[in-house]
Amino acid sequence: METIAAIATPPGKGGIGVIRISGPRVRAIAETVIGCLPNPRHAHFCQFRDERALMIDEGIALFFPTPHSFTGEDVLELQGHGGPVVLDLLLQRVLDCGARLARPGEYSERAFLNDKLDLTQAEAIADLIESDTQVAARLAVRSLQGEFSRQVRSLVERLISLRVYVEAAIDFPEEEIDFLGESKIGTDLLALIQELEGIKRCATTGSLVREGVTLVIAGYPNVGKSSLLNALAGHDSAIVTSIAGTTRDPLRERIEIDGLPLLLIDTAGLRESEDLVEQEGVRRAREQIANADRILWVFDDQAGLGHSITEQDGMPKGVPITKIHNKIDLKGTPPFLAETPTGIEIGLSALTGEGLDLLRDHIKTSAGYQGSQEGQFIARRRHLHALNSACEHLLAGWNIFEESGSGDLLAEDLRQAQNMLSEITGEFCADDLLGRIFSSFCIGK
Repeated sequence: METIAAIATPPGKGGIGVIRISGPRVRAIAETVIGCLPNPRHAHFCQFRDERALMIDEGIALFFPTPHSFTGEDVLELQGHGGPVVLDLLLQRVLDCGARLARPGEYSERAFLNDKLDLTQAEAIADLIESDTQVAARLAVRSLQGEFSRQVRSLVERLISLRVYVEAAIDFPEEEIDFLGESKIGTDLLALIQELEGIKRCATTGSLVREGVTLVIAGYPNVGKSSLLNALAGHDSAIVTSIAGTTRDPLRERIEIDGLPLLLIDTAGLRESEDLVEQEGVRRAREQIANADRILWVFDDQAGLGHSITEQDGMPKGVPITKIHNKIDLKGTPPFLAETPTGIEIGLSALTGEGLDLLRDHIKTSAGYQGSQEGQFIARRRHLHALNSACEHLLAGWNIFEESGSGDLLAEDLRQAQNMLSEITGEFCADDLLGRIFSSFCIGK
């Protein structure tokens, strides 16, 4: 096993900078760079020296011996001043002593491989670092503490018990008791499916909190798209004028609604134009529209639905659209939310703020977000995929067993469901999946 090293603090200048070293050469590097091996878990003030014994910096050294460390290996942290030049000099000194530069996420990967963390806990570290909201940070901590893993493992244990029962009945068909004919299998299987559905609901909330929702504000020129962005953001982010075509480049604003992260994108008004710059703005607008989770199509309420979306506007298939009747204050129309055959329509005024709460509630509801109080842990798209696949196998097994009473087919679906659930925690996981997961982490973690 190679010894790895990296700067564990963010780039730039700061009060302190930390270099983390992990692996079998930690003790030798400590003796070479600081002249001794510090007492375990005690802060040791020392000088960091180069190959000519000249001082590079001074600070604190912390030593964590195996297996009582984050990675499960010998770990040394050198905490000095947070200047990029001095940190680079100290890191180069450590590399010259036999370490190599760590890959992104390699410390967390080693913690996983050395059974210090399971895969969901390792991912929760990155999610905690990248949290954009307080809710996301709270849920990431709960995953780091093992809440998600505990629920998945509890489900897997019950699934294994059912597998043992079914496969025993298959292996010993000469027994007088017809185990497969008992109602226990169907009852236990339905209970597993219901429990899995509950975990899926929590994971969906956790995934929304982590991933957020991308909303693209689109429409014709001068309908109040930029005003709507400013109203939702709570400050004047976009320039608003009475001149059509003011917005050219897509303008992004990150906000949250009750803990749900949102990426709002204001786009150029869609229309034919001889202006080359405006044409490019429209092209970029369509590019953002194609990648939206939901489109907020804004039009002037005074013009009516006739000025809403036409076939020529070319909205992408499969992307839900909410129609926004803006400027209701000009006609004195009260705020409203209506469900029509073509989708949801909301009447509001971006200028006065009337109806904005209807839009906020609609955004949460359409995303399937029940509120921050419903969240139990952070989750990723791969977790949802694994949970959905496991549920499909359990449902398929239940349907086949009800129709034919076949224990063999049920046993195979139970095995597949177990593998999918075990992939969440990393107990059953392909190496290429691990590579993709940890490569997304920051260097030094």
